[in-house]
Amino acid sequence: MQTTGIIKDINIDYETRKPKISLLLDTSEIDVVEQLKNENKLNINLKKYRKKRSTNANNYFWKLLQELCELAEIDTKEEYKRRVKELGIFRRFKIEKNNVNTFEKMWTSQGIAWFCEIFDTEIIGDTEFKIINAYYGSSSFNTKQMSRLIDSVVQDCKTYGIETKTQAEIKSLLKEWDKK
Repeated sequence: MQTTGIIKDINIDYETRKPKISLLLDTSEIDVVEQLKNENKLNINLKKYRKKRSTNANNYFWKLLQELCELAEIDTKEEYKRRVKELGIFRRFKIEKNNVNTFEKMWTSQGIAWFCEIFDTEIIGDTEFKIINAYYGSSSFNTKQMSRLIDSVVQDCKTYGIETKTQAEIKSLLKEWDKK
């Protein structure tokens, strides 16, 4: 079962001294919850809720980006990277020089739009560290981030005379994110 909800209460179990959490779930599937109650052990994954973007919005972004790059005769992947870097959506890591390739391979394996670049070098004692900016792919963007990405490509498409959806249609795509 996968759903959303809120933590309603947190206590400490008297016998085990472990936390007990009461959840208020956004579901009316009480029979599923009852079945899970009888299980001996459950896998539990609690994380902050994020609105997800719709596939249509992502497809629309990539369609426009490809059209723009074909017309401007530039590499689509490099243009994508430039736009993501402009948004500044990355995480910075300090990694020993001899571990950089392993880290980069692990990070970029999440998708073609996930990439890294060396930002700086730092020497601590006899060890050389590389400061890495690891950029997230748009698949992980929240609504606000994806909205900024779409807006940037729409503006450039208009400059090149590429037909885009109306402002109302774009708003409709963004409203779909809010529903997820």
